[in-house]
Amino acid sequence: MNAPLNISRRTFIKATALVAGGLVIAFAIPQAKRFLLPGETKAPADAGGSKLPAPNAFLRIGTDNTITVLLAHSEMGQSIWTTLPMLIAEELDADWSKIQVEHAGAAPQYVHTAYGIQITGGSSTTWSEFDRYRQAGALTRALLINAAAQELGVAKETLRTENGFVVSADKKISYGELAEAAAKLETPTTVVLKDPKDWKIIGKATKRLDSAAKINGTAKFGQDVQFEGLKTAMVARAPVFGGKVKSFDASASKQIKGVQNVVQVPTGVAVIADNYWSAKQGRDALKIDWDLGPNAGLDSKKMVEDYRALAATTGTVAAKAGDSQAALKQAKTVVKAEYVAPYLAHSPMEPLNCTVKIDKDACEIWTGTQMQTTDQAAAAKILGLKPEQVTIHTLFLGGGFGRRANPAADFVSEAVQVAKAAGVPVKTVWSREDDVKGGYYRPMFLHQANIALDDKGLPIAWEHTAVGQSIMLGTPFETVMIKDGVDATSVEGTADSPYLKGIANHQMQLHTVKAGIPVLWWRSVGHSHTAFVMESLIDELANAAKRDPLEYRRELLKDHPRHLAALNLAAEKADWEKPLPKGVFRGIAVHESFGSFVAQVAEVSVNAGEVKVHRMISAIDCGLAVNPESLTAQMQSSVSFGLGAALQSEITFKDGQVQQSNFHDYQVLRMKDMPKVEVYIVPSTEKMGGVGEPGLPPVAPAVTNAIFAATGKRIRTLPIGTQLA
Repeated sequence: MNAPLNISRRTFIKATALVAGGLVIAFAIPQAKRFLLPGETKAPADAGGSKLPAPNAFLRIGTDNTITVLLAHSEMGQSIWTTLPMLIAEELDADWSKIQVEHAGAAPQYVHTAYGIQITGGSSTTWSEFDRYRQAGALTRALLINAAAQELGVAKETLRTENGFVVSADKKISYGELAEAAAKLETPTTVVLKDPKDWKIIGKATKRLDSAAKINGTAKFGQDVQFEGLKTAMVARAPVFGGKVKSFDASASKQIKGVQNVVQVPTGVAVIADNYWSAKQGRDALKIDWDLGPNAGLDSKKMVEDYRALAATTGTVAAKAGDSQAALKQAKTVVKAEYVAPYLAHSPMEPLNCTVKIDKDACEIWTGTQMQTTDQAAAAKILGLKPEQVTIHTLFLGGGFGRRANPAADFVSEAVQVAKAAGVPVKTVWSREDDVKGGYYRPMFLHQANIALDDKGLPIAWEHTAVGQSIMLGTPFETVMIKDGVDATSVEGTADSPYLKGIANHQMQLHTVKAGIPVLWWRSVGHSHTAFVMESLIDELANAAKRDPLEYRRELLKDHPRHLAALNLAAEKADWEKPLPKGVFRGIAVHESFGSFVAQVAEVSVNAGEVKVHRMISAIDCGLAVNPESLTAQMQSSVSFGLGAALQSEITFKDGQVQQSNFHDYQVLRMKDMPKVEVYIVPSTEKMGGVGEPGLPPVAPAVTNAIFAATGKRIRTLPIGTQLA
């Protein structure tokens, strides 16, 4: 890593521009060839191939010594506002107190290096930017040294950098003083990245740069957007997905003080008003006759029955080895089980919102988005503009969890349609009830497994069937993510499980159902249900074999060192061998997702049917931990998010309508129920993985395995709810 890095002009572009009397560095790498967006017949020329890509992100040094990093990704609580600048600051030897951060706009030069579009998701930001952000810092440092060498009339080899200065034997010059001169220099053809042993920032716990703004209220979220002439809109949407407006009467709505207009849009009827409360009252006063469409009969209980019937038929093979059916017929011991995971809402703390201002040949959008490229393209298509005529101002996201990365660009498209129909700038706002009932859920899944054990209690045959909706079907990702009829996100964590692949005779089948319920990735995507199933099944096998759950996993994972490292660290820190206080029991789970390996140990008690999680011990191997402090926060967040889903959260349907509406009946974890969380990081030099999502999948099975240890009852359907009453 300390060897010279060759930087051709196909890898780096230098922008020698004076911005407010400073230095701008643009840096780029060859982009991934992206999929086609809706309405496109071919991808833009600079989206892949041999053409030199446009700059992906920018680093600015001002004459006042400030260093501004523009993020091509969105900060939604995961702390990339801090982590990515750490990479630049490390190689630049910057004064950390001078670092400032801004969201970049939506543009082709900011595309994700792996996905080919501008996106924040898949727990991929830090590892995907690790090289190019460090390269930008190193390149800038080289330019500043060269500028100082010219000014001082010395060899550049005699100079060094520290804390925002270029230092010679008897003088030091600040980066701000050198910025203008550095902007005029030719870009070096090679830079040297630091040896990890010399890192002063990377790998060190670093406080968040956005904390103060979020505490004192100066951080700007989508809900905070306000300017002269801006109106607020709320949309009345069909009570059943797929429903349409037959007719509506807005006379009562128009009598509400502050209501300015009522317009029909593709998603329903929008009330435009001077403020939120007027818009809400106006919407409540609407009288709408709905055509409920083909989904009016949707019922969750009936859907589970249909899934179960489908599981009994032959599905599409996702993984296969040997002859599992023959091995099952010959086995003396067979474990059979069915697991069900419900639809789940994303429930970010900031409900969806989007502000749109349309001019004759341009459009400006202010929103918190995880997928700028798709939103920009959708807006342009609606307005008959080119994508570059649509400016997206990315703001802080009050949570996303995948909901703000929608290939359908639903909430942005709707806001554009509202502003277009209204003829004025409009902020379209969703209420909490709109958010819960508004769709794009984690899909419901049913899993069935038949597993044969040998005389030692080890699995020798495994048949597994999964039934659920595809989140990729009908999206631009379909051609990449669905192969031979199998959506990879439906079977991730099962078809590729080390447990399954370690068995000579196994088969994984998938039934992809089509329902009228819009679905989308949810935090940890398919792993959010497959880890629950797999780690619960392994516990069932350990019980059938009369083996300790930890030791049983160790034997099955003996050829998987990263799984074992996380598993062993969590068990060690949980004092697995030591007895717990009376009435408290342990459960354990380990799972790989997004390139990281996480083990969770839950300490749980059950009293009068009430589950209390006292302590969660988390261990993660994510490769290099760039910022251990933000990693710890994300693991804690995963525990909170995962526990809410395991204990209480679900979306259900009756007569086609969502039965939940707000946090009183779509329950997330309450503060009083948050356990003590301990986070431990496996020292690792392996390939970097993600952090924002991998902590969640093992949470539910660790808890339900502990419940089994406490009660002898196996939880096979989530949420746990009142099953133990």
